[in-house]
Amino acid sequence: MNPVRETTADAEDVRQGERLDQLCINTIRMLAVDAVEKAHSGHPGMPMEAADIGYVLWTRLLKHNPANPEWQNRDRFVLSAGHGSMLLYALLYLTGYNVTLEDIRQFRQWNSITPGHPEYGLTPGVETTTGPLGQGFSNGVGMAMAQEYLAQHFNRPGYALVDYFIYALVSDGDMMEGIASEAASIAGHLRLGRLIYIYLDNRITIEGDTGLTFTEDVGKRFEAYGWHVQKVSGYDLPQIASALSTAQEETEKPSLIIARTHIGYGSPNKQDNASAHGEPLGAEEAKLVRKGLNWPETLFHIPEESLAHFRTCLERGRVWEAEWRRLFDTYATEYPDLAKQWKERHEGKWPEGWEEGLPRFEPDQGPIATRSASGKVLEGLAPRLFALLGGSADLAPSTKTYLKGLGKIKVDPCGRNIHFGIREHAMGGILNGMALSKVLVPYGATFLVFSDYMRPPIRLAALMKLQVIYVFTHDSVAVGEDGPTHQPVEQIAALRVIPNLVVVRPADANETAFAWRFALNRREGPTALILTRQRLPIIDQSRFASPEGVLRGAYTLAEAPQGTPEVLILATGSEVHLALAAYEKLVQDGVAARVVNMPSWEVFEAQEADYREAVLPPNVKARVAIEAGVPIGWERYVGQEGRVIGIERFGASAPGAVVLEKFGFTVEAIVGTVMSMAGKD
Repeated sequence: MNPVRETTADAEDVRQGERLDQLCINTIRMLAVDAVEKAHSGHPGMPMEAADIGYVLWTRLLKHNPANPEWQNRDRFVLSAGHGSMLLYALLYLTGYNVTLEDIRQFRQWNSITPGHPEYGLTPGVETTTGPLGQGFSNGVGMAMAQEYLAQHFNRPGYALVDYFIYALVSDGDMMEGIASEAASIAGHLRLGRLIYIYLDNRITIEGDTGLTFTEDVGKRFEAYGWHVQKVSGYDLPQIASALSTAQEETEKPSLIIARTHIGYGSPNKQDNASAHGEPLGAEEAKLVRKGLNWPETLFHIPEESLAHFRTCLERGRVWEAEWRRLFDTYATEYPDLAKQWKERHEGKWPEGWEEGLPRFEPDQGPIATRSASGKVLEGLAPRLFALLGGSADLAPSTKTYLKGLGKIKVDPCGRNIHFGIREHAMGGILNGMALSKVLVPYGATFLVFSDYMRPPIRLAALMKLQVIYVFTHDSVAVGEDGPTHQPVEQIAALRVIPNLVVVRPADANETAFAWRFALNRREGPTALILTRQRLPIIDQSRFASPEGVLRGAYTLAEAPQGTPEVLILATGSEVHLALAAYEKLVQDGVAARVVNMPSWEVFEAQEADYREAVLPPNVKARVAIEAGVPIGWERYVGQEGRVIGIERFGASAPGAVVLEKFGFTVEAIVGTVMSMAGKD
């Protein structure tokens, strides 16, 4: 062949390839512009700036199968800058996920699967719900920790069953949020080599240039964290692809690719302008963008050549998944027990007989704090449940959550203990990322008062219906001498108002075991276990009802001797013991009292009406609720004629028993209140 002709043909192929690349990239841009304009709402700037990066990643490096978004060994993609959701929706539609062009047209509309920020479980291919900045960043770290652990547990020589990467697009806003710093620090410390983040360095936030508030060297900061850092132009496709490939090869460090980009790229008057962030371009500016890109006037125009090129992802994905399934079939023959574990956990099942590991406590064992009982439950269950792992925000000795003999994650083979460090916020986000594996059930522990630091990821776990377990100890003013800064009075009430979060406050060690049983069987959302620092007596089951009542949220613990109560005493946690002591005194005085233990309002509300009315008979108006916290919410159970013994102020520094007494949590106060209501004072 004539070398000159061959060179000319090669050059033409390159030109055609570059033309097709640009056509595909502009397809992403204009889909975003049109969707935001039609909705009269949205964030066009980020999809316009990041279209090149999204195109390269999704069509050249991301291992995924659009026909099966749930394929277990797919790479994960997190759009941490969730306001740029149209970038993700465009990529999902174009590459062949079950997202249609009509779905794109319905962007941000009622009942659409293309909401303003990506929502896990709503849109096929969306890996996590990213709303508040920084949450997706920490979720990705949790996904990488899950990948490392699952690879250690399941992979065998010649069988890389788990070898996926976690990619994320992060923004200036993510980098400024404290949760991202916390998560980046632990990711670097753990050397999470399959974590690859692309930072869109556009230097613009809502208020203007990032120089207003953000002048640090991000690259050097991440190098100090222990990350591998590269810098690229966000519009040089070979450079982007090369940086991503290099990041894949770096297995000992997480990778940050700093891409210099321009918000609103391609908009003559809004590029590099804060107005491109959170508002439509406007009809006239959209026309100018079309003109600059030589794009047809037709809204939602999809060039056939572009769509065909994107849809090649379907065939590649089919081949990747088919190869993996053949690998798994051979693996299942050689390692049948591991294959069974894999299948069971992906179906949400625990091994048969796991509940036999739950300890039983007897009254003659003496008082035990529910935090300590929780630790004994973990000791009994963890060896049976490989998918149960977690840790504490530097408080394992206090929260009793360290799994003895099961090693540390990343440090020991299949280590199960995670030292989160003093990073409560990141711990919450990381737990969500781990739970998104749909295999692991992670737990995280800290003092109840610090649950405030975790509120955003707790809320997102509830929104995503993730099985995450929170162990919150030191649950009341009985904490004592540490004083009001460490005495939670409003935190239980604050947690109870989060939709789909179940709060369980057990009254003794056996109830704690049932609380764990409940949490491990609850797959449709997170559970918060509220546990004591102080020791509590073990309730005598020969005299009072079985702790199995925890599974129904509330139950009659002590019945009126006459069978028909004239007064109801409601309590949770440590206050149940005060209620029982008051009950004994009241019965002696001839008062027909019933003690109702209410460890979980949410579970009780889910019971059938007949059961709820049997526990709380509507005709019994004399009711007293006891809880060492703010009384808000208890009015729904005690009614207008009832009373609540609670706390209307912050706590105080003194021994725990003294604090409780000063706040009125005594048998005498309860008896006096009940006698007054019964007209017998």
